[in-house]
Amino acid sequence: MSYRYLKLFTILIPTLIIGGFEFFRHSIFLHHLSMETGNYVITILTFLISYIFATWMFKTIEIKNQRITKEREMRVIYEERERLAKELHDSIAQTLFLLRVHMKKGKHKEADSLVNSIDTQLRQAIFNLRMNPDEQIHFTNRIDNWFEEWTAVSGIDIETDIHFIDKYFTPADEIQLFGIIQEAFMNIRKHSSADSVCFKLDVRNDEWEMSIEDNGCGFDYAKIGSKQYGLSMVKERAEKLGAQIEFDTALNRGTKIKLRGNKKHDESF
Repeated sequence: MSYRYLKLFTILIPTLIIGGFEFFRHSIFLHHLSMETGNYVITILTFLISYIFATWMFKTIEIKNQRITKEREMRVIYEERERLAKELHDSIAQTLFLLRVHMKKGKHKEADSLVNSIDTQLRQAIFNLRMNPDEQIHFTNRIDNWFEEWTAVSGIDIETDIHFIDKYFTPADEIQLFGIIQEAFMNIRKHSSADSVCFKLDVRNDEWEMSIEDNGCGFDYAKIGSKQYGLSMVKERAEKLGAQIEFDTALNRGTKIKLRGNKKHDESF
């Protein structure tokens, strides 16, 4: 039912029922129903009609809002999949070109490194794309599963400390947060030379905090800025979450990424 019909029913139903009762009260029941009794009846009738109608209307609006929210979240999920597919296509095409160049020049060590890079990219893409949007998989389980695969590929240990409330984030926000985790860990594997990573996610009633810290070589943030190592994508996703992000790093001192954000409340009503 559209909002147009809801508006029409809101105007007509109370008017017709209460107005109709008053009409019959003064034309037919005038000699059978006293004024005092009529006042009691119209009060009770108004309360019952208002309660029944308001309950039905708000339930209808709630169902419509849930459907709209679900459709919006599904659209975000599929847009993310399209982005991943395009990113994978561009990245694989570029890597294969470099692989062919190295093979022609006999640089087998560099070629072997590129093959490993392709393998990692494909594993990550398969993990992301095989997730069914309708599956009810806990966010923490998804993180744990990805960490297991990442550790198997990278050989880097992960220490986790997760305090999470189920369904705290919307599916759209989970995509952004998971994308930040993947990008950060990809950078650690490629650039940090670390042998261990500490991951923390602490979710409270109205705010949350996440940190990723490695013991690698670090980098000079003043020189690198946010345009390299995928940091720009991490910042972009953090903005979509409405979260504050901090980079704490220096040469030979490791890197720590910290995000802080607030829970998004339903503003449908």
